[in-house]
Amino acid sequence: MSSTKRSARAHDTLVYRLSEVLTKLNQGESLAPQALADEFGVNLRTIQRDLNVRFAGLPLIKANGRYKMDEAHLGKLTIRDIERFAAFTGVSGLFPEMSGQFLKEVFATNANDAWQVRGHHYEDVREHRAMFVALEQAIVQKRTVQFRYCKTNGDTRVRIAVEPYKLINQKGIWYLAAWDDGKLKSFAISRIEALLVDAETFVPRKQVDKELADSDGIWLGTARHRVLIQVSSQVATFFQRRNLLPNQVIEKETAGGGILVASTVVHIDEILPIIRYWIPHVRVLEPPHYQQILEQGLADYLKQTARVS
Repeated sequence: MSSTKRSARAHDTLVYRLSEVLTKLNQGESLAPQALADEFGVNLRTIQRDLNVRFAGLPLIKANGRYKMDEAHLGKLTIRDIERFAAFTGVSGLFPEMSGQFLKEVFATNANDAWQVRGHHYEDVREHRAMFVALEQAIVQKRTVQFRYCKTNGDTRVRIAVEPYKLINQKGIWYLAAWDDGKLKSFAISRIEALLVDAETFVPRKQVDKELADSDGIWLGTARHRVLIQVSSQVATFFQRRNLLPNQVIEKETAGGGILVASTVVHIDEILPIIRYWIPHVRVLEPPHYQQILEQGLADYLKQTARVS
């Protein structure tokens, strides 16, 4: 097994354990560390680290060797809160270094609405800790922010002012979802410079929350269009097991065990890299020019490699 797969499996096991322990605490159970160690198949020291270090920001009471949640906080965590907190405490480097006070504030306010994590692999953003804290506060307090933004081609935009809505981790990369120049856009955190939080506040736009909820990626925009993909029987099970495409819907099964899968995207680049990954088992049926772009890209690649060799 590769180190990446081992790391992902270890992370899944850790987050599962933390989520289960949090659920028990949230329901008012009084927990004995040794009993938890036996239940999850880990040693006592691991459980003690969970309770004393990873959960240091929670209002836990220790009495007679057992741990329980302060009664004033019982039942206040939703399933979504528990999953988020498990991710916060279980993934080193995913979030910038956070103190116990920060974790307390997550549950004392609506700060957790500022974050969204999609997937387990991540970039280390600890060097951007101050920026994350400032952006989170701006999102919670509904304050506009200004910054310079470095584009992928090296060009730097002049200082721009935006309304920040969400910090999103998409496939390991952190983005800021913000309203800019009449549109909802995403900005890579690593490309933001000279951040300034304004004193000016803004009124949240109702359509933004829906647009963020409807989007599976960081390609933001309301002008979405439908893409229909034919998937062969050899790989159909992978698409049936989980959503591999943005806003995926399996429309029908075809003769021989294949499937037709629909997706809605804002831009071709949102879906083209995924389609390339599954070649030769997929084909774009609608819109037809997407398949043409795919084939032309492959032809250009083969010509280029032929010249190099």
